[in-house]
Amino acid sequence: MRLGLIVKKIGMSRFYDSSGINQCVTILKVDNCKIIEIKTKEKNNYNALRLSYGVAKKPSKKPLRGFLKKNNLKQFILSKEFRVENEHNYKIGDEVSAENFTEGQFVDISGNTIGKGFAGGMKRHNFSGNRATHGVSISHRSHGSTGQCQDPGKVFKGKKMAGRLGNVKRTMQNLLVLKVYKENNTILVRGSVPGPSGSYLKIFDSVKKSQMIEKPKPVQEQSQLQPAEKPNPAQEVKPEVAEVNPLQKPQAQTQTSKELEDKSEPKEFAKKNLKDSNKVE
Repeated sequence: MRLGLIVKKIGMSRFYDSSGINQCVTILKVDNCKIIEIKTKEKNNYNALRLSYGVAKKPSKKPLRGFLKKNNLKQFILSKEFRVENEHNYKIGDEVSAENFTEGQFVDISGNTIGKGFAGGMKRHNFSGNRATHGVSISHRSHGSTGQCQDPGKVFKGKKMAGRLGNVKRTMQNLLVLKVYKENNTILVRGSVPGPSGSYLKIFDSVKKSQMIEKPKPVQEQSQLQPAEKPNPAQEVKPEVAEVNPLQKPQAQTQTSKELEDKSEPKEFAKKNLKDSNKVE
């Protein structure tokens, strides 16, 4: 089992996937989820990690203050426990982000449903109710008799009657993760999840699906990774450059001087011809 997350339900919206289909999604927010306790099989008979969510503004109670001071942690809004196979890769204080889940995988989400208060038998258990005529008065929506006579002389436990509706734990299974926003730490899940907007939920890998998912590293471990080693400038191979003597004249200048001498030869030859012609006259 992999580590899950505590998320806050923001609300529902629509999302267009890569094929252009309009999907109904639920927006889930991850905020400052840190590992605050590690339970091992040697000490607690099972492996588990306790996660916290958010940062609380109100001061916590005295027993919790001692726990936070001992582990050098900040106040949090709530915490939940997740069973894991191996707890050796985590440390107290490590932060887990929305990157713990990948796009395209299936997840299960559990939480308390919306509480609707005291409800009657027709709304709570889908009873049909009594007849609307023929002697029925003031009991059209009542659930009718609830027991037998003197034997057993009681109402059995679990009898469907009027009572409080909602606010019970429910789990939605096999929900598809459509999008994970790393910048905002939000997750878009296809379909609806239990609870009203603003409620806190548990999200973890789907139990009924066999998926191969890479285990991401916590944020703190990623920050402790050493950066790539820069090449040593002393070991760099520099291109070979021919040494130039500053006292020696460059070869280009000697060539230009030779060219000038070659150009001066026709003028001297012309002067000799003029002298020869004067002598003959």
